[in-house]
Amino acid sequence: MTTGEVEALERALRRNPVVLAILEGAGDLALPSWYLGAGGVTQTVWNELHGFDPTHGIEDYDLVYFDPDDLSDHAEQKTAQIATEHFSALSVKLDVKNEARVHLWYAQRFGRSIPAYRSAEHAVGTWPTTASSIGVRYDDDGFVVCAPFGLSDLFGMIVRPNKAIVTRTVYEAKAERWAALWPKLSVVPW
Repeated sequence: MTTGEVEALERALRRNPVVLAILEGAGDLALPSWYLGAGGVTQTVWNELHGFDPTHGIEDYDLVYFDPDDLSDHAEQKTAQIATEHFSALSVKLDVKNEARVHLWYAQRFGRSIPAYRSAEHAVGTWPTTASSIGVRYDDDGFVVCAPFGLSDLFGMIVRPNKAIVTRTVYEAKAERWAALWPKLSVVPW
């Protein structure tokens, strides 16, 4: 990941008013090891590369954090409620997840067990595609990027499966939806 890519990513994200508001306001929530990631980040960049409105096609915005000290569903739901209220003026769907507890529900939702994540960064590294395995935030060090596969697939508009945990069915459904919304994408077959 080059400095130029990181700067281009930040510029693109700052053009999406929803992403900008979340990046600038999420620190107020005091979430441990938080990131804004996945589709809201990736698709904002694709929108810029396609010349579309920055929010085109974005279904939700993923705000993740890592709190291994409270793995209860209640705590995650309360955090999601607080975050949703905090950003209610944005009128978007905010998907808030404690990545430390994903292993507790993953098998029920996707049909197979996964080990517990060690960190938010470990979780980002298992997201469905290399181009969407990206988390960003602002902290005391400025703009922080977690991109285990780098940013070249993102800027190259390449949809490539990250087979860490995603199934073929889930990957292909995502790729099909995305290709319909962002026609310049190159989809790598499973």
